[in-house]
Amino acid sequence: MNSLLKTLCLALLMATAILADPRMSEAGSAAKIEADANATLHSFVSQVPGARELANKAAGILVFPSVIKAGIGFGGEYGEGILLNQQRVVGYYNLVSASFGFQLGVQQRSVIIMFMTRDALAGFEQRAGWKIGVDGSVTIITVGVGGNIDTEQVVSPVIGFILDQKGLMYNLTLEGSKISRINP
Repeated sequence: MNSLLKTLCLALLMATAILADPRMSEAGSAAKIEADANATLHSFVSQVPGARELANKAAGILVFPSVIKAGIGFGGEYGEGILLNQQRVVGYYNLVSASFGFQLGVQQRSVIIMFMTRDALAGFEQRAGWKIGVDGSVTIITVGVGGNIDTEQVVSPVIGFILDQKGLMYNLTLEGSKISRINP
């Protein structure tokens, strides 16, 4: 129990430091971020039928391979990723959010955000910091009973997927998360 408490306290301190000034945190190397993001995207399209077709239709794709969320009463989350446009890396970004309420623990997840129209992608790229729910809305997609994505039914300009080690996660939100460009 003592070791768990120490781990949680360390995670809380890290989250507080990151939220205090995300630019002060050292960004990961470009090569590492790209490799992790590519592995996450390949895993996603191989596990979820219809994901490849949807990705091919997207004007741009943000991939955050590892978003760490930690909290004891209040908490935060942080992750680094890439923006892909026509399968090329066009920028590096971080995802940051803070929360308050009953929470205890540490969680890791992956986040994939697809911009389905050129206008949605341009709106994202024009802002220095893009806050989900304020600057743009992200529709979280869940996989239906058949286990695949019906690409013809996706009509939102910006859609998101949240995954953990077991696959697609349900009933989660990205509301209030801020995405900013970084220099790895």
